[in-house]
Amino acid sequence: MPPRLPSDSSKSKAGVGDVYASMRASILRGEIEPGARINIDAVSRSLGVSQTPVREVLQRLEGDNLVIYSPGRGYSTTPLLDLAELRALFEFRLLVEPWAARSAAVDRLANPAAALEKELSAFRATMEAGGELRQDLVAHDTRFHDTILAAAGNPVVRHAFAQTHCHLHTFRLYPADIDGAITAAEHSAVRDAISACLPDRAEQAMAEHIRNSFHRFAQAFEGADELPPLEDSGPPRRRIVE
Repeated sequence: MPPRLPSDSSKSKAGVGDVYASMRASILRGEIEPGARINIDAVSRSLGVSQTPVREVLQRLEGDNLVIYSPGRGYSTTPLLDLAELRALFEFRLLVEPWAARSAAVDRLANPAAALEKELSAFRATMEAGGELRQDLVAHDTRFHDTILAAAGNPVVRHAFAQTHCHLHTFRLYPADIDGAITAAEHSAVRDAISACLPDRAEQAMAEHIRNSFHRFAQAFEGADELPPLEDSGPPRRRIVE
């Protein structure tokens, strides 16, 4: 069950935002297990709020693809991605994000290097301070990649990427990079290439980051070491049998 909100929050004062943050964190940490049914009454009592904000938050979490609603059963958390779904997600990322990094490095006027450096500096400070690192890593990863996609200047691609909710889904798996240091180093390489306006290098650095990230998350599954590497050309085409 989600942890109780701070003691100064009351049923009348606790906002939907507080409930949302608490439930979202509990799902990402695995405190509410994947596929678990959510008892609205139990959650409201645990958080010390009425059922109304809990129901509203569940609708928001459904939009995040973290919970699903089934008639007659109510709400439950979505299951974890399996290995095939994880690979498909990263194949999509490998198609989109190296292109976005290249595009961001080409346009000097819209170059997002300053914003990326600000984000990296803030995350490094968070790493040094400790705390809820997985939540901070999810937030940092989301902001970093979205900044690059925004700079690429294609809102359709940016929206399509956001709809995958890839950061929320992948970070529900136990990452090998639990302290965030590897991710920060790879993000820095992407930032450096974009800052220097080197599109080939930016594309290569992002592609390497995506491949490495996939293999880190894939370690949650047996047989991951036997997987063929991700290719820049995207998912393999299905052969037509004549």
